[in-house]
Amino acid sequence: MSIFEQWNEIADKERTKEESDRFWQEYLMKEKKMYEYILEHHDEALSGKLSELAEKFEVDPTIFVGFIDGINTSLKESIVLEELTEDSDIKFGIDFEKLYYNMLDAKAHWLYNLPQWDGILSPDKRAEIKKDYNKSHIAVSNKVGRNDPCTCGSGKKYKKCCGANN
Repeated sequence: MSIFEQWNEIADKERTKEESDRFWQEYLMKEKKMYEYILEHHDEALSGKLSELAEKFEVDPTIFVGFIDGINTSLKESIVLEELTEDSDIKFGIDFEKLYYNMLDAKAHWLYNLPQWDGILSPDKRAEIKKDYNKSHIAVSNKVGRNDPCTCGSGKKYKKCCGANN
């Protein structure tokens, strides 16, 4: 069984609500510490063997693969999670704008509000990314309003044309 499969098994394990809350709370605290380090050292290339990186962050390799699973979509080159072993060489080339956007998307306020972002993205840049995120999540209706131009192209209002019988 691959380390990624082990992570999925741990993450998806049947637990009581209390056990689940405790597991995820512990995981999220570890995750937060890893992100704090990465953001504080954003100008350093983070790389090494999976087992060495897990040891550096004081987590089990399986938990570290869970972290990689979460950050993978924010990397310049994604990592094939199913192929990871403890001896796999890993290099984190992080797109920090994409990471910030993905943290907004995950509603991970404990991560996108970290003070370490100040040294990476200006408040204006973060506001711009948040604005783009909000724009992309606006619900848009395809419903034609009664007073809108008719979709058939007649130039009449919908209520006087194709919508007259509705």
